[in-house]
Amino acid sequence: MSLAAAFLPRDLHPLAWWAWAAGLAVAASRSTNPLLLLGLVAVAGNVVAARRSTAPWARSYAAFLRLGVLVVGVRLAFEVVFGTTDSGTVLVLLPRPPLPHALAGLEVGGPVTVDGLLGAGNDGLRLAALLACLGAANALANPSRLLRVVPGALYEVGVAVVVALTLAPQMVADVARVRQARRLRGRPDRGLRGLAGVALPVLEGALDRSLELAAAMDSRGYGRTAGVSPAARRGTAGLVLGGVLGVALGAYGVLDGGSPDVAGVPVLGLPLLVLGALAATAGFRLGGRRVARTSHRPDPWGLPEWLVLGSGLVTAAGFVLAAALGGDEAGLATPTSPPSWPTLPLLPLAAALVGLLPAWAAPRPYRRPVAADHPQREHDREQVAA
Repeated sequence: MSLAAAFLPRDLHPLAWWAWAAGLAVAASRSTNPLLLLGLVAVAGNVVAARRSTAPWARSYAAFLRLGVLVVGVRLAFEVVFGTTDSGTVLVLLPRPPLPHALAGLEVGGPVTVDGLLGAGNDGLRLAALLACLGAANALANPSRLLRVVPGALYEVGVAVVVALTLAPQMVADVARVRQARRLRGRPDRGLRGLAGVALPVLEGALDRSLELAAAMDSRGYGRTAGVSPAARRGTAGLVLGGVLGVALGAYGVLDGGSPDVAGVPVLGLPLLVLGALAATAGFRLGGRRVARTSHRPDPWGLPEWLVLGSGLVTAAGFVLAAALGGDEAGLATPTSPPSWPTLPLLPLAAALVGLLPAWAAPRPYRRPVAADHPQREHDREQVAA
């Protein structure tokens, strides 16, 4: 692919979008600074606004933002009801009723302090930022397109994951479409009456899509496998399982930063992460031999994909490096006891701004012609074909 053709309007490779979102999620997991977390949410929102398509599932980002607000509210409510932070300025002193012996160790009520609310708000905001990163990936990359690049060994698992990931965008699109139809007919679309009228069509649409998906999978021979010896299956399973465990433990060591070492060499962390990735890759390659499948018009991987992938990696690396170099004084965490104003450290801020690169580096999505009388036709055809 030429350099000029790489930036023509087209759908970016879905793995590039998910890798970029994963980099933002790693950065959000390393910080409780509300300024940095809100900055990451703003970065994800700007990229979604600049590069999302016109498909119905591309409008799901707002639903993830609302879910993030709900998570922050629930986290604050838990702190008020079950708060254990007694130090700091007391705002309200709630009654603390005695609980049964079976609930020993659990306290309800008591003092509601400023320190506890600030800590709970920062934790809830971090979870909301992670949801925003996940919502950005759902809004930018069609999850069904991931099946084209999933290794053969994980094809069955990939189908289940893709179906699960498409649930939220499809539900958002169905609810919006049904509410619009009810408004055009002069029927209520809000409140309890509107909820009852919206829930049944949405459920019926979900059942219809599941039947269409099952028929499409059956017609394409889903589940057929080639003959493989039992020894090869056991070896493949061992490589995949050991590799996945190694990647999980290595990733924990990298993110935790306090992994144990033997003679100065870290046991967890980058070495175990690399070994686990190599073992998992070998297992996936061996396991892919039992699944014979083809891909029609595979998604290209060009310079825009590398730029989007690199921006996510730089964002994650900037936050991880700031935590490793600065420790508690890197500005990634905001002290809540005693409360203090959050700072804006330079390195994480610059890393977060690099995450804005896909808003210009990624090509504009291809605008597919869709019949005016049936706006869902093209999208449904893509879902069945995947």
